[in-house]
Amino acid sequence: MKIKVIIAVCATLIIVLFGIAIGSVYIPPGNILRIIGHNIFAQDLAEHVTPAHAAIIWNLRLPRALLAFFAGAALSVSGAVMQSVLRNPLASSYTLGVSSGASFGAALVIFLGVSLPISQMMTLPVLGFVFGLGTILLVMAIAARMDVHMENHTIILTGMVLALFINAITTLMFALFHENMQRMVFWQMGSFSMRDWHTVFIMAPAALLGVLFITRYKWELDIMTFGEEQAQTVGVRIKSVKLILLIGAAALTGVTIAFVGVIGFVDLVAPHIVRKIFGSSHRYVIPMSALLGGAFMVLADLAARTVVAPVELPVGAVTAIIGAPFFAYIYFGRRKKEA
Repeated sequence: MKIKVIIAVCATLIIVLFGIAIGSVYIPPGNILRIIGHNIFAQDLAEHVTPAHAAIIWNLRLPRALLAFFAGAALSVSGAVMQSVLRNPLASSYTLGVSSGASFGAALVIFLGVSLPISQMMTLPVLGFVFGLGTILLVMAIAARMDVHMENHTIILTGMVLALFINAITTLMFALFHENMQRMVFWQMGSFSMRDWHTVFIMAPAALLGVLFITRYKWELDIMTFGEEQAQTVGVRIKSVKLILLIGAAALTGVTIAFVGVIGFVDLVAPHIVRKIFGSSHRYVIPMSALLGGAFMVLADLAARTVVAPVELPVGAVTAIIGAPFFAYIYFGRRKKEA
Protein backbone atom coordinates (compact mmCIF):
# COMPACT_ATOMS: atom_id res chain seq x y z
CA MET A 1 0.00 0.00 0.00
CA LYS A 2 2.86 2.41 0.78
CA ILE A 3 4.24 1.90 -2.73
CA LYS A 4 0.85 2.79 -4.21
CA VAL A 5 0.69 5.94 -2.09
CA ILE A 6 4.21 7.01 -3.11
CA ILE A 7 3.40 6.41 -6.78
CA ALA A 8 0.17 8.43 -6.43
CA VAL A 9 1.98 11.36 -4.80
CA CYS A 10 4.74 11.37 -7.44
CA ALA A 11 2.20 11.12 -10.28
CA THR A 12 0.22 14.02 -8.82
CA LEU A 13 3.32 16.22 -8.58
CA ILE A 14 4.26 15.42 -12.17
CA ILE A 15 0.73 16.19 -13.41
CA VAL A 16 0.64 19.53 -11.58
CA LEU A 17 4.09 20.41 -12.89
CA PHE A 18 3.16 19.68 -16.50
CA GLY A 19 -0.17 21.44 -16.00
CA ILE A 20 1.90 24.54 -15.26
CA ALA A 21 4.42 23.95 -18.05
CA ILE A 22 2.06 23.41 -20.98
CA GLY A 23 0.28 26.31 -22.61
CA SER A 24 0.60 28.74 -25.48
CA VAL A 25 4.28 28.91 -24.51
CA TYR A 26 5.94 25.74 -23.26
CA ILE A 27 8.19 26.34 -20.27
CA PRO A 28 10.38 23.40 -19.13
CA PRO A 29 9.68 22.00 -15.64
CA GLY A 30 13.24 22.83 -14.57
CA ASN A 31 12.67 26.49 -15.33
CA ILE A 32 9.38 26.40 -13.44
CA LEU A 33 11.16 25.17 -10.31
CA ARG A 34 13.74 27.94 -10.70
CA ILE A 35 10.98 30.56 -11.01
CA ILE A 36 9.23 29.24 -7.90
CA GLY A 37 12.51 29.25 -5.99
CA HIS A 38 13.16 32.81 -7.15
CA ASN A 39 9.81 34.08 -5.88
CA ILE A 40 9.72 32.14 -2.61
CA PHE A 41 13.39 31.90 -1.57
CA ALA A 42 14.75 34.92 -3.48
CA GLN A 43 17.09 32.74 -5.53
CA ASP A 44 18.70 34.23 -8.61
CA LEU A 45 17.04 33.39 -11.91
CA ALA A 46 19.11 31.53 -14.49
CA GLU A 47 20.16 33.62 -17.48
CA HIS A 48 18.03 31.58 -19.90
CA VAL A 49 14.84 32.21 -17.85
CA THR A 50 13.25 35.37 -19.18
CA PRO A 51 11.24 37.79 -17.01
CA ALA A 52 8.26 37.21 -19.32
CA HIS A 53 8.32 33.47 -18.59
CA ALA A 54 8.68 34.17 -14.89
CA ALA A 55 5.62 36.45 -14.96
CA ILE A 56 3.57 33.86 -16.91
CA ILE A 57 4.37 31.11 -14.42
CA TRP A 58 4.05 33.05 -11.19
CA ASN A 59 1.12 35.32 -12.01
CA LEU A 60 -0.98 33.11 -14.29
CA ARG A 61 -0.27 29.39 -14.51
CA LEU A 62 0.86 28.53 -10.98
CA PRO A 63 -2.13 30.07 -9.14
CA ARG A 64 -4.48 28.59 -11.75
CA ALA A 65 -3.01 25.08 -11.39
CA LEU A 66 -3.07 25.28 -7.58
CA LEU A 67 -6.66 26.51 -7.61
CA ALA A 68 -7.65 23.65 -9.91
CA PHE A 69 -5.89 21.14 -7.66
CA PHE A 70 -7.53 22.33 -4.44
CA ALA A 71 -10.94 22.60 -6.12
CA GLY A 72 -10.65 19.02 -7.39
CA ALA A 73 -9.45 17.81 -3.99
CA ALA A 74 -12.37 19.44 -2.17
CA LEU A 75 -14.97 18.10 -4.60
CA SER A 76 -13.53 14.57 -4.54
CA VAL A 77 -13.44 14.35 -0.75
CA SER A 78 -16.98 15.70 -0.64
CA GLY A 79 -18.12 12.99 -3.06
CA ALA A 80 -16.34 10.25 -1.10
CA VAL A 81 -18.11 11.32 2.09
CA MET A 82 -21.53 11.52 0.44
CA GLN A 83 -21.17 8.07 -1.10
CA SER A 84 -20.12 6.51 2.21
CA VAL A 85 -22.65 8.26 4.44
CA LEU A 86 -25.61 7.69 2.12
CA ARG A 87 -24.33 4.27 0.99
CA ASN A 88 -25.04 5.17 -2.63
CA PRO A 89 -22.30 5.11 -5.30
CA LEU A 90 -24.09 7.86 -7.25
CA ALA A 91 -24.57 10.23 -4.31
CA SER A 92 -22.90 13.64 -4.31
CA SER A 93 -23.43 17.16 -3.06
CA TYR A 94 -24.92 18.00 -6.44
CA THR A 95 -27.69 15.40 -6.09
CA LEU A 96 -28.57 16.97 -2.73
CA GLY A 97 -29.02 20.41 -4.28
CA VAL A 98 -25.80 22.20 -3.31
CA SER A 99 -25.05 23.27 -6.88
CA SER A 100 -28.69 24.30 -7.42
CA GLY A 101 -28.64 26.48 -4.33
CA ALA A 102 -25.30 28.04 -5.27
CA SER A 103 -26.58 28.70 -8.81
CA PHE A 104 -29.63 30.45 -7.39
CA GLY A 105 -27.37 32.63 -5.23
CA ALA A 106 -25.25 33.45 -8.28
CA ALA A 107 -28.39 34.27 -10.28
CA LEU A 108 -29.41 36.81 -7.64
CA VAL A 109 -26.04 38.52 -8.03
CA ILE A 110 -25.77 38.34 -11.83
CA PHE A 111 -29.38 38.98 -12.83
CA LEU A 112 -30.66 41.22 -10.03
CA GLY A 113 -27.43 43.00 -9.12
CA VAL A 114 -27.53 42.01 -5.45
CA SER A 115 -24.31 43.04 -3.70
CA LEU A 116 -22.84 42.99 -0.23
CA PRO A 117 -22.20 46.39 1.37
CA ILE A 118 -18.76 45.36 2.63
CA SER A 119 -17.16 43.96 -0.53
CA GLN A 120 -18.81 43.91 -3.94
CA MET A 121 -16.11 41.61 -5.36
CA MET A 122 -16.88 38.94 -2.76
CA THR A 123 -20.64 39.06 -3.26
CA LEU A 124 -20.81 36.21 -5.79
CA PRO A 125 -18.54 33.81 -3.83
CA VAL A 126 -20.21 34.57 -0.51
CA LEU A 127 -23.79 34.22 -1.74
CA GLY A 128 -22.91 31.15 -3.78
CA PHE A 129 -21.46 29.49 -0.69
CA VAL A 130 -24.27 30.60 1.64
CA PHE A 131 -27.06 29.43 -0.67
CA GLY A 132 -25.27 26.17 -1.48
CA LEU A 133 -24.74 25.32 2.19
CA GLY A 134 -28.20 26.63 3.08
CA THR A 135 -29.75 24.19 0.63
CA ILE A 136 -28.24 21.13 2.30
CA LEU A 137 -29.35 22.45 5.72
CA LEU A 138 -32.87 22.84 4.34
CA VAL A 139 -32.74 19.32 2.90
CA MET A 140 -31.70 17.90 6.27
CA ALA A 141 -34.40 19.85 8.09
CA ILE A 142 -37.15 18.66 5.71
CA ALA A 143 -35.86 15.08 5.81
CA ALA A 144 -35.85 15.15 9.62
CA ARG A 145 -39.50 16.29 9.66
CA MET A 146 -40.53 13.61 7.16
CA ASP A 147 -38.49 10.77 8.67
CA VAL A 148 -37.43 10.87 12.30
CA HIS A 149 -34.71 8.29 11.59
CA MET A 150 -33.39 10.30 8.61
CA GLU A 151 -33.03 7.28 6.35
CA ASN A 152 -30.65 7.68 3.43
CA HIS A 153 -33.29 7.34 0.72
CA THR A 154 -35.36 10.08 2.40
CA ILE A 155 -32.39 12.48 2.34
CA ILE A 156 -31.57 11.71 -1.29
CA LEU A 157 -35.16 12.07 -2.53
CA THR A 158 -35.63 15.30 -0.56
CA GLY A 159 -32.45 16.70 -2.05
CA MET A 160 -33.48 15.79 -5.59
CA VAL A 161 -36.94 17.34 -5.23
CA LEU A 162 -35.60 20.54 -3.68
CA ALA A 163 -32.89 20.77 -6.38
CA LEU A 164 -35.55 20.50 -9.10
CA PHE A 165 -37.60 23.23 -7.43
CA ILE A 166 -34.65 25.60 -7.10
CA ASN A 167 -33.57 24.89 -10.70
CA ALA A 168 -37.07 25.81 -11.86
CA ILE A 169 -36.84 29.20 -10.12
CA THR A 170 -33.38 29.81 -11.64
CA THR A 171 -34.74 28.90 -15.09
CA LEU A 172 -37.53 31.45 -14.66
CA MET A 173 -34.89 34.06 -13.91
CA PHE A 174 -33.13 33.07 -17.16
CA ALA A 175 -36.38 33.69 -19.03
CA LEU A 176 -37.00 37.07 -17.38
CA PHE A 177 -33.46 38.51 -17.54
CA HIS A 178 -31.50 38.20 -20.79
CA GLU A 179 -28.81 40.82 -20.32
CA ASN A 180 -26.30 38.75 -18.34
CA MET A 181 -27.32 35.29 -19.50
CA GLN A 182 -23.93 34.51 -21.07
CA ARG A 183 -22.09 35.32 -17.84
CA MET A 184 -24.46 33.12 -15.85
CA VAL A 185 -24.14 30.19 -18.28
CA PHE A 186 -20.34 30.43 -18.22
CA TRP A 187 -20.34 30.50 -14.40
CA GLN A 188 -22.56 27.41 -14.30
CA MET A 189 -20.05 25.50 -16.47
CA GLY A 190 -17.08 26.39 -14.26
CA SER A 191 -13.76 28.02 -15.10
CA PHE A 192 -10.38 28.82 -13.57
CA SER A 193 -9.59 31.71 -15.92
CA MET A 194 -8.90 35.18 -14.54
CA ARG A 195 -8.18 33.80 -11.07
CA ASP A 196 -5.20 35.06 -9.06
CA TRP A 197 -3.35 34.38 -5.81
CA HIS A 198 -6.09 36.02 -3.72
CA THR A 199 -8.51 33.24 -4.70
CA VAL A 200 -5.88 30.57 -3.99
CA PHE A 201 -5.18 32.03 -0.53
CA ILE A 202 -8.88 31.67 0.32
CA MET A 203 -9.58 28.37 -1.45
CA ALA A 204 -6.50 26.43 -0.33
CA PRO A 205 -6.89 26.85 3.46
CA ALA A 206 -10.63 26.19 3.21
CA ALA A 207 -10.04 22.96 1.30
CA LEU A 208 -7.24 21.81 3.62
CA LEU A 209 -9.24 22.52 6.77
CA GLY A 210 -12.28 20.77 5.32
CA VAL A 211 -10.30 17.65 4.36
CA LEU A 212 -8.60 17.53 7.78
CA PHE A 213 -11.96 17.90 9.51
CA ILE A 214 -13.45 15.03 7.46
CA THR A 215 -10.40 12.87 8.18
CA ARG A 216 -11.22 13.01 11.91
CA TYR A 217 -14.30 10.90 11.13
CA LYS A 218 -12.55 8.20 9.12
CA TRP A 219 -13.46 5.50 11.66
CA GLU A 220 -17.15 6.48 11.67
CA LEU A 221 -17.15 6.50 7.86
CA ASP A 222 -15.68 2.99 7.79
CA ILE A 223 -18.38 1.73 10.15
CA MET A 224 -21.25 3.52 8.37
CA THR A 225 -20.44 1.89 5.04
CA PHE A 226 -21.56 -1.44 6.56
CA GLY A 227 -24.98 -0.05 7.51
CA GLU A 228 -26.57 2.09 10.18
CA GLU A 229 -27.58 -0.81 12.43
CA GLN A 230 -23.99 -2.05 12.66
CA ALA A 231 -22.79 1.50 13.31
CA GLN A 232 -25.26 1.96 16.16
CA THR A 233 -24.19 -1.31 17.80
CA VAL A 234 -20.62 -0.03 18.12
CA GLY A 235 -21.66 3.32 19.56
CA VAL A 236 -21.81 5.65 16.53
CA ARG A 237 -24.42 8.39 16.99
CA ILE A 238 -25.88 8.05 13.52
CA LYS A 239 -28.04 11.18 13.26
CA SER A 240 -25.49 13.63 14.63
CA VAL A 241 -22.51 12.12 12.77
CA LYS A 242 -24.47 11.94 9.52
CA LEU A 243 -25.53 15.58 9.89
CA ILE A 244 -21.96 16.74 10.62
CA LEU A 245 -20.45 14.82 7.71
CA LEU A 246 -23.10 15.88 5.19
CA ILE A 247 -22.74 19.53 6.18
CA GLY A 248 -18.93 19.24 6.04
CA ALA A 249 -19.08 17.66 2.58
CA ALA A 250 -21.57 20.28 1.38
CA ALA A 251 -19.32 23.06 2.72
CA LEU A 252 -16.38 21.69 0.69
CA THR A 253 -18.53 21.68 -2.44
CA GLY A 254 -20.04 25.05 -1.65
CA VAL A 255 -16.74 26.87 -1.21
CA THR A 256 -15.49 25.38 -4.48
CA ILE A 257 -18.59 26.35 -6.44
CA ALA A 258 -18.46 29.82 -4.92
CA PHE A 259 -15.08 30.61 -6.48
CA VAL A 260 -14.89 28.56 -9.70
CA GLY A 261 -18.51 27.84 -10.62
CA VAL A 262 -20.31 24.52 -11.02
CA ILE A 263 -17.99 21.66 -12.02
CA GLY A 264 -19.63 18.26 -11.89
CA PHE A 265 -18.63 14.60 -11.98
CA VAL A 266 -15.21 15.00 -10.31
CA ASP A 267 -16.77 14.07 -6.99
CA LEU A 268 -18.25 10.98 -8.64
CA VAL A 269 -15.28 9.71 -10.64
CA ALA A 270 -12.31 10.17 -8.29
CA PRO A 271 -13.61 8.35 -5.17
CA HIS A 272 -14.60 5.29 -7.22
CA ILE A 273 -11.16 5.03 -8.80
CA VAL A 274 -9.53 5.47 -5.39
CA ARG A 275 -11.59 2.65 -3.87
CA LYS A 276 -10.62 0.38 -6.77
CA ILE A 277 -6.91 1.05 -6.19
CA PHE A 278 -6.59 1.60 -2.43
CA GLY A 279 -9.57 -0.27 -1.00
CA SER A 280 -12.49 1.01 1.08
CA SER A 281 -10.67 2.12 4.26
CA HIS A 282 -11.20 5.86 4.67
CA ARG A 283 -7.73 6.14 6.11
CA TYR A 284 -6.69 6.02 2.46
CA VAL A 285 -9.91 6.97 0.66
CA ILE A 286 -10.00 10.55 1.99
CA PRO A 287 -6.38 11.67 1.31
CA MET A 288 -6.10 9.69 -1.93
CA SER A 289 -9.40 11.12 -3.20
CA ALA A 290 -7.97 14.58 -2.55
CA LEU A 291 -4.80 13.74 -4.50
CA LEU A 292 -6.50 12.00 -7.42
CA GLY A 293 -9.31 14.54 -7.62
CA GLY A 294 -6.84 17.42 -7.63
CA ALA A 295 -4.73 15.79 -10.35
CA PHE A 296 -7.84 15.02 -12.41
CA MET A 297 -8.99 18.64 -12.20
CA VAL A 298 -5.56 19.94 -13.27
CA LEU A 299 -5.71 17.65 -16.33
CA ALA A 300 -9.29 18.78 -17.10
CA ASP A 301 -8.25 22.43 -16.89
CA LEU A 302 -5.23 21.74 -19.10
CA ALA A 303 -7.50 20.15 -21.70
CA ALA A 304 -9.97 23.05 -21.43
CA ARG A 305 -7.36 25.65 -22.33
CA THR A 306 -5.32 23.74 -24.91
CA VAL A 307 -7.58 21.39 -26.93
CA VAL A 308 -9.12 24.14 -29.08
CA ALA A 309 -6.68 26.96 -28.23
CA PRO A 310 -6.88 29.95 -28.29
CA VAL A 311 -10.55 29.33 -27.39
CA GLU A 312 -10.97 28.17 -23.80
CA LEU A 313 -13.59 25.57 -22.98
CA PRO A 314 -15.54 25.55 -19.70
CA VAL A 315 -13.93 23.05 -17.34
CA GLY A 316 -17.35 21.69 -16.41
CA ALA A 317 -17.89 20.64 -20.02
CA VAL A 318 -14.61 18.69 -20.04
CA THR A 319 -15.36 16.89 -16.77
CA ALA A 320 -18.89 16.11 -17.98
CA ILE A 321 -17.57 14.51 -21.19
CA ILE A 322 -15.47 12.18 -19.04
CA GLY A 323 -17.85 11.81 -16.11
CA ALA A 324 -21.17 11.19 -17.88
CA PRO A 325 -20.09 7.85 -19.43
CA PHE A 326 -18.52 6.91 -16.09
CA PHE A 327 -21.81 7.71 -14.36
CA ALA A 328 -23.68 5.47 -16.80
CA TYR A 329 -21.11 2.69 -16.31
CA ILE A 330 -21.56 2.76 -12.52
CA TYR A 331 -25.35 2.90 -12.73
CA PHE A 332 -25.86 0.12 -15.27
CA GLY A 333 -23.04 -1.96 -13.77
CA ARG A 334 -24.74 -1.77 -10.39
CA ARG A 335 -28.11 -2.82 -11.85
CA LYS A 336 -26.47 -5.72 -13.67
CA LYS A 337 -24.97 -7.00 -10.38
CA GLU A 338 -28.29 -6.66 -8.57
CA ALA A 339 -30.02 -8.61 -11.34
